Amino acid sequence: MVIYDSVQKKKVLFEPIVENEVKIYVCGPTVYDDAHLGHARSSIAFDLLRRVLVALGYNVTFVKNFTDIDDKIINKMKESGQSLEAITTYYIKRYKEEMHALHVNDADIEPKATENVTEIIHFIEAMLLKQVAYKTSDSIFFDTSKDTQYLSLSQRNMDESTSLARVDNNDEKKDQKDFALWKFAKVSEPSYMAPFGNGRPGWHIECSAMIEKHLASHEGMYQIDIHAGGADLLFPHHENEAAQTRCKSGQEIAKYWMHNGFVTISGEKMSKSLGNSFFLKDALALYDGEVLRFYLLSAHYRANFNFSEEDLLQSKKRLDKIYRLKKRVFDTTPSDVNAQFKQKMLEALSDDINISVALAVLDEMVAVANEHLDKNAKDKAYKATTLANILWLSPLLGIGEHDPYKYFQIGIMEDEKKEIEWLISKRNEAKKAKNFLEADAIRSQLEAKNIQLMDTPNGTLWEKVN
Repeated sequence: MVIYDSVQKKKVLFEPIVENEVKIYVCGPTVYDDAHLGHARSSIAFDLLRRVLVALGYNVTFVKNFTDIDDKIINKMKESGQSLEAITTYYIKRYKEEMHALHVNDADIEPKATENVTEIIHFIEAMLLKQVAYKTSDSIFFDTSKDTQYLSLSQRNMDESTSLARVDNNDEKKDQKDFALWKFAKVSEPSYMAPFGNGRPGWHIECSAMIEKHLASHEGMYQIDIHAGGADLLFPHHENEAAQTRCKSGQEIAKYWMHNGFVTISGEKMSKSLGNSFFLKDALALYDGEVLRFYLLSAHYRANFNFSEEDLLQSKKRLDKIYRLKKRVFDTTPSDVNAQFKQKMLEALSDDINISVALAVLDEMVAVANEHLDKNAKDKAYKATTLANILWLSPLLGIGEHDPYKYFQIGIMEDEKKEIEWLISKRNEAKKAKNFLEADAIRSQLEAKNIQLMDTPNGTLWEKVN
């Protein structure tokens, strides 16, 4: 497998630190508000990476954190009057529900910053002892001058980094690039006891401490195989993580760095300051999670993604074709996956998750299968292999998991479903009484609502057609 390493800025052969074992850490959300499409894109991108590695036979340990103590959360507390725990518990629950709707699997470990304060304090103590951190009147800062490789990750120059760093100017800092490891307690803000002064952790320190606790082997040059997240985290967050870990442990935090591209709407980077943030909950209210997943994974993870409802609907038609094929073969027992199809899919995804080629392979399989079944509708062996191909996709891409008949009923309100089922039962009664005029009238009535009926040995099935 080859992956694109953000540090080397090229595709490289992936070689895990320990043979067949892969440790991945993905930076998760700061839980003070609802998730947006940027969160969904990153989650789907690295969920797919994990699925591909598993399909290739690796044992993967996947960690994704929740930042549950932060300036934004504290501001939310002041605005709402709610406790930190109430706010973060609510948004973590919402986030996980929405990720499940997108068929994003839970991480193996999902640490919270507030549950790892002891490890964070020990990490800071070690840096103070090594004199790579220093104390001011309101904070403890990391001394970036002590890291000779600072900015090697993001490859920025010193002047650019000073102007872009997400830090407040502070006259007590030795250098404006220095960043807070610990912020001393303020009135009415959450704080934790620490030997160097009560307070709370800064943003960057939590990931270094949690990686060391949950993943690092403490042997060799690197702590983990892959550190991943959105491109916006490359600087300063990932740069600062790498620096503090290097200076504290003498190790690189990760052997490889992977970053997904931005999500844009009408060509603008998603940003609340621009007023164009698209909350995931709004998208899920209109479209099934699998439809959104398929759309968001259809572009390469490193590419910037321009969200368009027109493109989403075109993507849905592509997914519909997979389900229509699944429906054609759903009455069979799956056999073995076609070896050539499997090989082509994995070869594409082993090339830095080349999803475009992988989906082209999938499109070809669907087209060839439909062509064959048009001519050989009763070829049970072919149908069994085709169904196996589709079922194999579910754990690999996270799609095709629905019953194909129920998939085409998605989006129908429960009251409408009940009316459709009632009309179908009335039609069945009319057919049983040989009242074919009434049965045909009911069919026409349903067709006017874009409901298509299919009479099968297992009863009358229906779907919504566009």
